Amino acid sequence: MTTPPTPNDSLIKLEGITKVFFTDEVETHALSGIHLDVEKGEYVCIAGPSGCGKSTLLSLLGLLDTPSEGSYWLNGQPVANLDFAARARIRNREVGFIFQSFNLIGDLTVFENVELPLTYRGLNAAERKQRATEALEKVGMAHRTKHYPSQLSGGQQQRVAVARALGGKPSILLADEPTGNLDSKNGVAVMELLRDLHREGATICMVTHDQRFARHAERTVHLFDGRIVEESQAELA
Repeated sequence: MTTPPTPNDSLIKLEGITKVFFTDEVETHALSGIHLDVEKGEYVCIAGPSGCGKSTLLSLLGLLDTPSEGSYWLNGQPVANLDFAARARIRNREVGFIFQSFNLIGDLTVFENVELPLTYRGLNAAERKQRATEALEKVGMAHRTKHYPSQLSGGQQQRVAVARALGGKPSILLADEPTGNLDSKNGVAVMELLRDLHREGATICMVTHDQRFARHAERTVHLFDGRIVEESQAELA
């Protein structure tokens, strides 16, 4: 029996996490025996070849899916076996997502896209406005609040997506290939933004296949065939 972490322990703690998918009587072991701790304020990159389990691991971390086996504590709370509704409540409060495809709603303005997740928190209009405004200022998009996603460049849309993730003041930001749909210049700009947020205290866990951007993280966890095969620390400048 595993011992739950104390309040001073890791923000995220995984012990023996396994994920198996069943399709047409075929078992696919996406993750096998994952042990991982992420401390508050840490910047971790999950790296590895296509199909190694990176996105599956990020989905589990973000409570979008549940493990087949193993234990997961988030902020000291066991969350591996919660039902859908309970996971949704915790996810809305604790996790900020940054997706490769931005996932902005086309018929909502920039401000409305950032504000929308806050409505599910039961926040009043004044607090929603304050949080959304602060988040957009932090990513340099406060001057585009009335624009629609179609009026923005890819880099600007990703900045709005980062602001949407920040608005809820989450415990951790999960970024899934955040530069995947961006050109090189905008990709660098978004990665610089994430690095600035980390310097301000944000906890970030990012999936990427781009080694240039993996170097932005303090620690890189290397996956291969669903297992952690290596961990490396960033070289000090």
